[in-house]
Amino acid sequence: MVSSSAGFVTGLTAAALAAIGVLAHQASAGAPADLGRSHVTGTPAPGASKAPRDRRHPEALPAGSGRGERVVYSVDDDRVWLVGADGTVTRTFRVTPSTVDPAPGTYAVTSRANRVTGSDGIPIEHVVRFAGVEGVVIGFSAAVDGSTAKPDPGERTGGIRQTRPDGDAMWQFATIGQRVVVVP
Repeated sequence: MVSSSAGFVTGLTAAALAAIGVLAHQASAGAPADLGRSHVTGTPAPGASKAPRDRRHPEALPAGSGRGERVVYSVDDDRVWLVGADGTVTRTFRVTPSTVDPAPGTYAVTSRANRVTGSDGIPIEHVVRFAGVEGVVIGFSAAVDGSTAKPDPGERTGGIRQTRPDGDAMWQFATIGQRVVVVP
């Protein structure tokens, strides 16, 4: 009787999981394209401009990138700044951009993962996700092997690659809800 009862429960569990899978598929198929999108505002950070920054000081925090604690990412300069609550830059570093860029604006960190496989098949760590563009998830990460090679331009990827030490710093700094300001 126990094995018959266990088989019945296993069958019910399998049926429930199958039903959940069908419902999840139906829900995602009819969901709006921006469902779950982490974009907080569609406007550039106050004062952000497309004017070139001072090229003599590429590490200088871009003017108009906001106030307070935040991550600042420049898509034109391929650079990140970690900015403390008092407005002091605690770290800045170059990154290797993905093939899909987020629009300038203010976002928030929505999810993190310690170790996963990137969309390019490379094992990555310290993934900090903050945006989505046409189905491509955008986030910072570091390749476990330390590589920062440019992604295949024919692939749509959202991984903004950093070195492992910079990835460690980002991981410590950018927790869920942390503001990420994207500037041109």
